[in-house]
Formats: sequence, structure tokens, C-alpha cells
Amino acid sequence: MDISILLEYGWVLLLLVALEGLLAADNALVLAIMVKHLPDAERKKALFYGLAGAFVFRLASLFIISFLVDVWQIQAIGALYLLFISINHIIKKVFIKKTDTKVEKERKKSGFWMTVLKVEVADIAFAVDSILAAVAMAMTLPDTPLPAIGGMDGAKFIVVFAGGLIGVIIMRFAANMFVKLLNSRPGLEIAAFAIVGWVGVKLAVLTLGHEDVGIISHEFAHSTAWKLTFYIVLVVIGAAGWFLSKEKKPSSVVGH
Repeated sequence: MDISILLEYGWVLLLLVALEGLLAADNALVLAIMVKHLPDAERKKALFYGLAGAFVFRLASLFIISFLVDVWQIQAIGALYLLFISINHIIKKVFIKKTDTKVEKERKKSGFWMTVLKVEVADIAFAVDSILAAVAMAMTLPDTPLPAIGGMDGAKFIVVFAGGLIGVIIMRFAANMFVKLLNSRPGLEIAAFAIVGWVGVKLAVLTLGHEDVGIISHEFAHSTAWKLTFYIVLVVIGAAGWFLSKEKKPSSVVGH
């Protein structure tokens, strides 16, 4: 395999690890809030089921999406979905105050299995978000001689699978570190979802440049110039999230 292709795949994998780390931390924080009303032993069991579900649903999402990834209608839905969750999250984070008290009171009424059910439903949403973003990032990578897995080039599938697997590992072992990072620099969470939105734009460009749509040039959607523009903007978003967010001392440690 050509060294330039290896470098491009390695770069995308590093970006996926960084994005998965931030998204996994946000997911882990949500799961921790959902199970914190349970007794200690049940809380650990619920989190174990949640982590198992996270892995299963990510794998299932990847296989399903890999078969549909070249269908332009699916690309369009994926682009709109990524843009929606990005804009929705940023608006809630920036403009809408939290109402955690009421939500927590409702959650305290949930028993163990109802809590597990809610955790698994959350896992499905997280899996779709994560895999869609990862697949959109992998779509413009060059094809390789590896055999296809599902409907996707083998190397692209491996990169997306590795990113998703690392995300689950981060949720299990490094989530607390990422949660502390998000607590100290809240702007990173907004940057992470801004990146998700920008990935949605990338998927939209691929859709508009699809041979069956033809609104923009197919060559442009797969051009080096567009790839460079995408990655430069992506890095700028991440850097802006880091440097523009106000650093603050962590007020509390999130429990497991």
C-alpha cells in the first residue's frame, strides 16, 4: 500500500480517536448521571450492561451503515442528522439553561431494569452518532486493495471499527480523564459537536456530488483541495475550542 495512503488513513484514525474521546466522555457523563441513583452494586452492573450495549450497538450500526453508505438518500439523511444533533446540542449548551433537578427526580423513580433499558436506548443514539460521524470522515479516503466488508472498502471499515472500539475503551478506562478535561475546558464539548456538524457538511458535499445527484461536481467532492479544506477547518475548530474555552478548576470528580 502506498505510503501516502497509509499516512492519510493514519491521520483520519488519529482524528477519530480524538473525536471519539470527547464524544465518549460526553456519553460516559450522561450514563453516569442516569445510573447514579442506584445502589453501588446495581450501579456497576448497569454501567457494565451499558458498556456492553455500547460495543454491540456500535458494531451493529457499523455493519448496517456500511451496506447503505453508497446510497445517496442515506448519505443525505446522515448529513441532516449530524447537522441536527450538532446544532441542537450547541444551542442547548449555549442558550438554554439546564433543568437537571426535574430530570433527576424523574430518574430516581426508575428501578434497576428500567434504568438499564434507558441506558441501552441512550447507547443506540450514541452508537448512531458515533458511527455516522466516523463513516462520513472515512468516506473520502482512497480505496485500497483490501476486500470489501459489508458495502465498504476493507481498510475504511477497519479504520471506522478501530475508532468505534477505541471510543468504547475510552468510555471504560479513560472517560473520567476526558470528563475532567471537559469540566476544565467546557468549550471542547461545543467544539466536538461543531466538528460533528462539520462532518455533516462533508457528508452533504458527498451527497450533492453523488453521480445520481450531480448538483456539484463529483470530482470536487473527492478532490484534494476539498479534503485539505475539510481537515484544515476541522483542526481550526478543535484548536479554537481549546484556546477560546475558559479554563476552570474542576469542582467535582465524576464517579464511575
